[in-house]
Amino acid sequence: MAALGSHVTPVTAVRLGKMRDQLEAGMDIYRGLAGVNVDTSKICSIDGERGELIYRGYDIRELADRASFEEVAYLLWNGALPTREQLDAFQDQLRPTFQLPGEVLEILAALPKGTNPMAALRTGVSALGALDPHADGTDEANVHRIGTQLMGQVPAIVAAFQRLQAGQQPIAPDPNLSIAGNFLRMVNGEEPSEAATRVMDVALVLHAEHGSNASTFVSRSTASSLTDVYSAITAGIGSLKGPLHGGANFGVMQALESIGSVEGVEAYVLDTLGKEGGRVMGFGHRVYRVMDPRAIILKDVSQKLAEESGDSKWFEMSLEMERVMEREMSAKGKQVAPNVDFFSASVYRMLGFEKETYTPIFAVSRISGWMAHLYEQYADNRLMRPRLVYEGEKGKTFTPIDQRG
Repeated sequence: MAALGSHVTPVTAVRLGKMRDQLEAGMDIYRGLAGVNVDTSKICSIDGERGELIYRGYDIRELADRASFEEVAYLLWNGALPTREQLDAFQDQLRPTFQLPGEVLEILAALPKGTNPMAALRTGVSALGALDPHADGTDEANVHRIGTQLMGQVPAIVAAFQRLQAGQQPIAPDPNLSIAGNFLRMVNGEEPSEAATRVMDVALVLHAEHGSNASTFVSRSTASSLTDVYSAITAGIGSLKGPLHGGANFGVMQALESIGSVEGVEAYVLDTLGKEGGRVMGFGHRVYRVMDPRAIILKDVSQKLAEESGDSKWFEMSLEMERVMEREMSAKGKQVAPNVDFFSASVYRMLGFEKETYTPIFAVSRISGWMAHLYEQYADNRLMRPRLVYEGEKGKTFTPIDQRG
């Protein structure tokens, strides 16, 4: 365990002092569960030192370059890439899932203007569970049924809510389109180009799975009580909503918009880093010590989109921010590289999405990974029950309420 630092506030110093006492007493504390192995899994391997991400044995770069999102979802769920026949059958199962129940559309339409889209998604998924008469079954067949349904219903909720908030009617799905194509069509109201669909596919593949991240751990932990799939996924959505997890890509775009031009990037970075606890969104990762492999792929995608569209503003600003951050971190002897959220912000903007939709797009992809983990959890379950080391007082004497000063 790393040495406990000395340059801390008085309150933190007291806490660290207590942690030292607890460590000396043999009670190891891993804040944020850093470095704690809670179970085994066959789904995903991450090597933060080498910048390596593997889904079921396949390098993420090969999957992003060659596989569709449906193929990757099948791989995550079944442990092998599908044959043509298996993929066709899987797509046949997915086609009807984009159709949302009328009750869910009514709930989404009734939400106030300005409702956080992640709150709307959380509400929509919870409503789906309330409407499903077989929601509570955790047998393999029922969990797979619900997982397949959610693969189409999560993007349908995100798309429908964005349109409803804009005063537009939801768009019916096209059974001939892929998940990526349908999502673009249901958000933008027009047939997506082949190029845009492929970019969306790549983005979904890259965000599909990432080991025991916060939302995946929350989903598995929730499922470990043998509650229903909808409850576990709703919990995961709540975790993903946070700015330190799925909300980071929103923060990146918010920063870029506030800067406004390439010329303003350096001043923004220096000002942010100069503040106590200042953090530039989209940089650094709890796992990777080198550049996130997904960020490398998205950087290339963003550049190609900029070149094809003729609007390179967001990409050029991102490049400048990466340059300034590299210079400033190197001067401090640190390596803080872009993560997956950084270049996804410019990619989504060039695809026509509003920044409020960025985090829900993350969920559109991550539902595949969440479900892969729930299949594992339900198949070999153990209730998760970590401990907290108590550092409060003991031995207090109760005083009747009339005698309390």
